[in-house]
Amino acid sequence: MHQPHATPRPSIYYDYQVFDAWVPPATPDALPATPPPQVVVAGGGPIGLVTALALAQQGIRTVVLESERQVSEGSRAIVFTRRSMEILQQVGVADRITQNGLPWRFGNSFYRGQRVFRMEAPHDADDRFFPMINLQQQYLEEYLIDAAQAHPLIELRWGNRVTAISQTTTHATLTVDTPAGPYELTTPWLVAADGARSAIRTLMDLKLEGSAYEGKFVIADIRVDLPLPTERLAFFDPDWNPGNTVLMHREPHGIWRVDYQLPPNETPEQALAPESLKARIDAQLAMIGHAGAAWALDWCSVYSARTLTLPDYVQGRVLFTGDAAHLLPIFGVRGANTGFQDAQALAWRLALVAKGVAPAALLASYSAERVGAAREIIDEAGKSTRFMTPPTRGFRLLRDAVLSLSLSQPFVGPLYHWRTSRPHEYAHSGLNSAGDDTLLFKAGPGHGAPPQNVQLGADDHLLDHLTHSFTLLYFTGGTALPDDLQHVVSHWQARGLPLRVLAVGNGDTTTPVAGADATLTDPQGRVRQRYGVRASGAAYLLRPDQHVCARWMSVDATRLNAALQAATASTAITAHTGAPA
Repeated sequence: MHQPHATPRPSIYYDYQVFDAWVPPATPDALPATPPPQVVVAGGGPIGLVTALALAQQGIRTVVLESERQVSEGSRAIVFTRRSMEILQQVGVADRITQNGLPWRFGNSFYRGQRVFRMEAPHDADDRFFPMINLQQQYLEEYLIDAAQAHPLIELRWGNRVTAISQTTTHATLTVDTPAGPYELTTPWLVAADGARSAIRTLMDLKLEGSAYEGKFVIADIRVDLPLPTERLAFFDPDWNPGNTVLMHREPHGIWRVDYQLPPNETPEQALAPESLKARIDAQLAMIGHAGAAWALDWCSVYSARTLTLPDYVQGRVLFTGDAAHLLPIFGVRGANTGFQDAQALAWRLALVAKGVAPAALLASYSAERVGAAREIIDEAGKSTRFMTPPTRGFRLLRDAVLSLSLSQPFVGPLYHWRTSRPHEYAHSGLNSAGDDTLLFKAGPGHGAPPQNVQLGADDHLLDHLTHSFTLLYFTGGTALPDDLQHVVSHWQARGLPLRVLAVGNGDTTTPVAGADATLTDPQGRVRQRYGVRASGAAYLLRPDQHVCARWMSVDATRLNAALQAATASTAITAHTGAPA
């Protein structure tokens, strides 16, 4: 029988809650009379919970299986990007993160006591969120759990570990162990979001492809009072850790993250010994001018940098996401932030397939897009990792030359750039419209790109109006959506496709545009300018994950219908327009 830890984890700043384990009833007849889950999510971490929330918000009944009975041990992921916050806004927890996190936009690189590069992430009034915000993972999980527990379509089963899996062409059957013994659970779809040591991946004997770097790194969270701003700090080749790199981040509640590479041949046990941690953290504090500062350790761990991915995230009825699908170095805040994009990309497709609105073939595009994103990230992360921790003598010589030159040659500074995680643009996705006007646009997000936010009012931004649906962003100076477009929209809505029309007027009037679900004002033309729109009748089609799949200088019913058909992998149909699809 599976017996997860039932004692709250120790922490000097976070109060861990131990949840009651879910155990099967003594007889199947004692189960409550609720419909069976349409999706089971294995893994109750941030990626699994975001997936479950996104599915539930699209009407999909979901069971989440979490092998532990409390949130993750230690701060783990602490830096969340603007794009992640936009995704977390979509599932309803961004406000709590904003209220409690530490926003920032600058990163500093130091060599021999001199700042040799300062990174500045873009930020303006059109952005609701800062480029980055720091918050310990425990708090994020807490907010996601609260949201999941409040949703009637999500059931959280704590202390449930998957120990076996079998599949047919129509479902997966799981053996799930609990503190009261095992039970079987059958589901049409299983989402494997069970992390870097994925039990699902192991049970299915799936292998990750890529590279693992030899260096090992210590993460230590300490409580210490440092009068420093919330900015990323990177120290190259410090005297106390020659040839290596040290990173520091401020976290809420007086906590600082210290991250440093170990010398070769030092074991994790040696690195985490109290005397070793004390000597190195004391040396780092002394190097930044705070020798003798009192500090207390909250949590520490050792990790290795890896750039690995499954070649296909769709394995029959099992769909992989987050660290279960790929392992990425933390340099550039890529781990959880990449996982959120996975979850968002998967949830809308799986919801449509589970409801029978789209064919299962749509899921292949999830794998194609997200494996492509992982490989792009691996390429970028590899460059950062090789600079931070040179794997060979040749790479070290090159890195050391850059370090030396940077003391006197400012042009070298950008080579320190850590290639921060950014949202992938699915420019070559098969879901993009082949018959639109994207090549005519001189501005605005192109095929596969996420949308650009625009401030509409004091506390009102464009992305606030996007939900888990397809959105036709229609620019008009008229009072109604053209009849032929209304027919197409109504036709797809009748098929069960979540599709909304946001009309963008060209004045400051709030008069609703007939046929639109909402009307946004654009009195100064700022939305039009940012989206490269020159005339009324232009439109963007956004997928439920908000990425652009079509844009037109002048949209008509036939092309809108064709774009929706392509974006849902649907077979040829005729919308009620009199024109062939």
